[in-house]
Amino acid sequence: MKHLLALGLLGLVSVSPALAQAPATPAPKAISPYRASATKVNDLVHTKLDVRFDYAKRYLYGKTWITLKPHAYPTDSLRLDAKGMDIKAVALINGEQQVPLKYTYTDGANLRINLGKTFKPGEQYTIYIDYTSKPDELKVQGSAAITDAKGLYFINPDSAVKGKPVQIWTQGETEGSSAWFPTIDRPNQKTTQEISMTVPSKYVTLSNGALVSQKPAGPGLRTDTWKMDLPHAPYLFMMAVGDFKIYKDTWRGKEVSYYLEPKYAPFAKQIFGNTPDMMEYYSQRLGVEYPWNKYSQIVARDYVSGAMENTTATLHGEQVQMTDRELLDREYTNESVIAHELFHQWFGDYVTAESWSNITVNETMADFSEGLYAEHKYGKDAADAHYYRYLRRYLSSPRDAAKTLVRFHYEQQEEVFDLVSYQKGGAIMDMLRTYLGDDVFFAGLQKYLKDNALGNGEAHQMRLAFEAVSGQDLNWFWNQWYFAPGHPVVTIDYAWDAAKKVQSVTVKQTQQGQTFQLPFTIDYYVGGKVQHQPVVMTEATQTFTMPLSAKPWW
Repeated sequence: MKHLLALGLLGLVSVSPALAQAPATPAPKAISPYRASATKVNDLVHTKLDVRFDYAKRYLYGKTWITLKPHAYPTDSLRLDAKGMDIKAVALINGEQQVPLKYTYTDGANLRINLGKTFKPGEQYTIYIDYTSKPDELKVQGSAAITDAKGLYFINPDSAVKGKPVQIWTQGETEGSSAWFPTIDRPNQKTTQEISMTVPSKYVTLSNGALVSQKPAGPGLRTDTWKMDLPHAPYLFMMAVGDFKIYKDTWRGKEVSYYLEPKYAPFAKQIFGNTPDMMEYYSQRLGVEYPWNKYSQIVARDYVSGAMENTTATLHGEQVQMTDRELLDREYTNESVIAHELFHQWFGDYVTAESWSNITVNETMADFSEGLYAEHKYGKDAADAHYYRYLRRYLSSPRDAAKTLVRFHYEQQEEVFDLVSYQKGGAIMDMLRTYLGDDVFFAGLQKYLKDNALGNGEAHQMRLAFEAVSGQDLNWFWNQWYFAPGHPVVTIDYAWDAAKKVQSVTVKQTQQGQTFQLPFTIDYYVGGKVQHQPVVMTEATQTFTMPLSAKPWW
């Protein structure tokens, strides 16, 4: 999500002196709390929602039926995330009856329910809740990547701004979904879903999965029901309502659709037209076909981030919406967000980070995918240029050198969406691709996806997948790149021995702290030809030699 190096961090050997400076040592500070994966007491199974909107008050009136089951131990209680809601009724569904349940909701964030009986592990039960969501009254804090966290957004609901569309849309990541429906708002929960939205009949709706019915709901109203048959995390739930024009494309018989404001609808194919090609390329490269029943993309006003990979229904900020004249000057950095969010449908949605501490298995992969598609569509130079821009972003922020890629300590989860999880992580993944080679690297990604399909993953599970297909112990790679901070900063000296016809290359790591183990390739250009020398640097200063027929060209 959010548009926050395939050159890899080895690109540091050739960056300018202004960039190649040792990471600044940050001032000591207290260690933030350890953030473990959420303990599973109850598991979500299915979520059914029936919602309608009060545009004047900016309220959502909701009813939900949540099916759950105890995870490992018998339990007689349930805790749900429910932010700033009015809770009107809570009941246990017993056949056709609703049995009222006792509950407490004193902090406006945690709905604690006494189930009235003990359920055994795996024994399913369904809770009914009648509630009102009031997102504009929430006191929430966003981040640099996601500037607001109230979950549900009414855009120009009273039409006060002339010419601005009236829209409703949602933003779930990180834990904003529980601002508009009660749930267990954690990334290690997965649930199927059904959402019925009652809206003015003049508007179009979009949600996850398939549109299974549209029915009149009174004068000027219509109820659209969207159904998601495969489980996904609550933060990936989405709704959008507004005056959108739909352009329908296809890929392997599946619907691929683009929702835009009417003004931009004629340019839908120019804006999003490479999407089916991206789906085909990623499906072939990963060896795992696009896993969902459709793929939609919608453009919203006043969006609080760059874009969001809601399962089957990505939401983009208005920056991707352009006219034909504007599209003439569009750079890949604008189109790359389309590739980024699509790749999340595998890495993030199909297999989801177990915890926010492990967001790298989502965001690192999506950042890496941008260069991957650029290489496929526009050539390696375009990919390298894209990665280099990202490399410079990371290097321009010395404070980020003090952070680890997998981050178990933070004050609040929004902090992990940064230049490390995105740009540095993307460079690390591209370095691993170079080190392992394409066949082994993509086999590793395929194994990770298949082993953890429709579940959750962590950095270690990704490591184990790569180890299984490569036959190598890769702990050294994960320990230095995923669980330790910093990056190498090097100087390079060259010496030509004319008598022996040997070229020497001396590489010295100058950063403070650990010495990095660096696999890289030295290219020697002689007589218009290039010779490649794969090497592994294991010491702080190391000299590599190569016999050549003549002094290499610089």
